[in-house]
Amino acid sequence: MQRMRIPPLSALSAFEAAARHESFTLAAKELCLTDSAISRQINNLESTLDIRLFVRVKQRVVLTKAGRLYSEQIRASLGAIERDTRTMAAHGSGDGRLEIAVLPTFSTEWLIPRLTSFYAEHPQIRVNMGVRSEPFSFEQEHFEAAIHHGRPVWPRATSELLFGENMVLIARQDLIGDRIKTAADLLHFPLLHCTARPDSWKQWFEAAGLPRDSAPVHAVGFELHSMCIRAAESGLGIALVPEFFVRDSAWQSGVVRAHPLSIRSADAYYLVYPNNLRHSAPLEAFREWILAQARKFEQGAMR
Repeated sequence: MQRMRIPPLSALSAFEAAARHESFTLAAKELCLTDSAISRQINNLESTLDIRLFVRVKQRVVLTKAGRLYSEQIRASLGAIERDTRTMAAHGSGDGRLEIAVLPTFSTEWLIPRLTSFYAEHPQIRVNMGVRSEPFSFEQEHFEAAIHHGRPVWPRATSELLFGENMVLIARQDLIGDRIKTAADLLHFPLLHCTARPDSWKQWFEAAGLPRDSAPVHAVGFELHSMCIRAAESGLGIALVPEFFVRDSAWQSGVVRAHPLSIRSADAYYLVYPNNLRHSAPLEAFREWILAQARKFEQGAMR
């Protein structure tokens, strides 16, 4: 069986840019080429594939159905080539950058304050961060690792435990005064929760011996734990949040534990990375560092 000739990378890059912009002119500007050079690349590609990728509508070029499908496939393939090239370039010397998907509050309250020690150990590596709150496909993203909260299940990837968390109740002292004698007294206050953890209050009620369907006077949801904590600091209600996210400044500004009962979250934080990227020197350096930081943090929390 005769193998089909693979189009040159230059033609595929020109097509991907033209398809993304649906403009030969904008693609030419992005790639520092002329409009005619882009047009020639597209014509050659269409001849190779024997299919129309664009049609002209008035003064514009518009993707055909086949062109749109092919552009999505080529974009993913070029992204994979870019990631693999970047990883291999960094492999030998350990220089380079590392792209990590992080959870917003975890990164701002725990990870970023510790990064100075990583850079002190590895000044040649830079860590770039983007927010992803849900599992994703590493094949379809540019990230080389992720910080994940939940179960250690991720397709075609390794998950290494960092640590778990204790969930505590916080509020301003001047909001609750001395009115909380029992767990049921909490129901008279607005209860703040993170919408990513919809069952957290039910779990706390159960641990406190209250019915899981106990209804507070008001329930207010926030997307991030950092928002919950800030709301509690502002006197908006009682928040159920991971204890290690509460900064010292919050305790010093009048925030207190609203009830002594804390619960251990069933889930934990994990470092996740694709199985085929373990050879990456920047990733291995970051992995060793963050696992050591996590062990140190856990030991301090248990004292």
